[in-house]
Amino acid sequence: MEALDEGERRLQTALEAGRLGAWELDLATWVLTASQTCKAIFGFDGDDEFTYDDLLSSIHPQDIDRMQHAVKATIETGVDYAIEYRIFWRDRTIHWAETRAQLYRDRSGKALKMVGVSSDITDRIRSEEHQRLLNEILEEKVAERTEELHKAHTVVMAEVAQRERAEEQLRQAQKMEAIGQLTGGVAHDFNNLLMAVLGNLELLRKHLETDTKAVRLIESALQGARRGASLTQRLLAFARRQDLNVGPVDLGNLIREMTDLMKRSVSSGIVIDTSFPDQPILVLADANQLELALLNLVVNARDAMPGGGTIRISLRQAKQTNDQDDLAPGGYGVLSVVDEGHGMDEDTLQKAIEPFFSTKELGKGTGLGLSMIHGLALQLKGTLKLKSTLGRGTTAELWIPVSHEVQVAQIVASEPVISDLSGPKRILLVDDDFLIAMSSVDMLVDLGHDVVEASSGAAALEILKSGSPFDLLITDYSMPGMTGGELAKAARRLIPGLPILIASGYAELPSGSDPSFARLGKPYTQQQLSLEISKAFSNQK
Repeated sequence: MEALDEGERRLQTALEAGRLGAWELDLATWVLTASQTCKAIFGFDGDDEFTYDDLLSSIHPQDIDRMQHAVKATIETGVDYAIEYRIFWRDRTIHWAETRAQLYRDRSGKALKMVGVSSDITDRIRSEEHQRLLNEILEEKVAERTEELHKAHTVVMAEVAQRERAEEQLRQAQKMEAIGQLTGGVAHDFNNLLMAVLGNLELLRKHLETDTKAVRLIESALQGARRGASLTQRLLAFARRQDLNVGPVDLGNLIREMTDLMKRSVSSGIVIDTSFPDQPILVLADANQLELALLNLVVNARDAMPGGGTIRISLRQAKQTNDQDDLAPGGYGVLSVVDEGHGMDEDTLQKAIEPFFSTKELGKGTGLGLSMIHGLALQLKGTLKLKSTLGRGTTAELWIPVSHEVQVAQIVASEPVISDLSGPKRILLVDDDFLIAMSSVDMLVDLGHDVVEASSGAAALEILKSGSPFDLLITDYSMPGMTGGELAKAARRLIPGLPILIASGYAELPSGSDPSFARLGKPYTQQQLSLEISKAFSNQK
């Protein structure tokens, strides 16, 4: 008996140390016997009665079915009873209890009672819940920070990509600018050479009119020189240094007037389809150069479709709201040429406007068509946009600023008519190039004029200061020491009203020049020279 008492005291001590409440449930009578610790776990005082019904009524409604199912399973199968559930104390606060028990059977195997212990796990559950919330908060913060880093990374990569694109565009622009300067310089020098060739060939043809074979040879040489002049015009167009007669141009009328020419320029297997709005679209452009650009685009489209197809030419008016694509905000007329040809890949498309780059066979093209159109568009303060997909064709769009003027510019005839000069004139010719000066003097003398030659602006001023009378001053624009524009201003100060004609391979005058200064683009023929002299005197009347 003493040993049993000692063992029971030890068990009670262990239960109290573990804060475990012992209980026993008689399955025949459903009488619950619980220790004071067990009662306290369920919110009852030690002296209070604590029945099985009290136990059931204290369990949370959402957990009662689970608890009764676990008791039934233990009774029927003998599996250990182990469950956690919420309980309400008498003050309606929620606590958590963990209960474990085993089934006790008699010798025949009949279930007699369940014997087990309960413990209050409220602190542990709250700690776990608090830890779970902390983990969720931490996960949310990690997710938010990860998203912020991802967004920051995306922004940085976008900025890097944008900077790389900007740097590439800058390198491309610098390259094209350098090529343009070189091309313009070469074209200027080439124009000077052609000036001497064309002038002397024309004079030689006049002196050998009776020699049929000589005339035929001279005509062949002249055709070659004119082709060279056409080539230099394309180079100057790319370099944006060609002379433009800019005025309002009706794009619809221009296309209508060119339809027959375009149809003759393509094969019978190619259809040209045109469409444009009923309202006229007026743009500020040079009608002659615009015709040449359109014809070049049509020829390129034709060459891209050796098996035939449709070339679609359309017009529309567009609005530019920001400074993208090197276009100033404002209204633009858009001339679009679309083909169904073999198209270009991205690398080829990037090089398409570079001078002398061509996808055609050797000898089938100069590679200056698109570069000329690009240069013309930039000179008109517009742009050329190319879109192409390999195997699906190419779209070329020429964007040109719209004109707010009503009067439409007329296309100038290619062959001028010489006006009456009313007798020979005394002309001072200034050019630093010996060959050009000699050729120009010969053409002027052949026209019946009296010519005095000077090789620089300073020498020309000395001649003018000497008091010798002159009817006209013809000067080259690009000269060392003093340009033709500077000479013209100085000459006008000495002799107000003196007719002045400035000739240049660039055919441009400095900003702020007197509008009465006539211009003559090199290379020029004797006929063009005669016409410009006539115009210079007509402007003085």
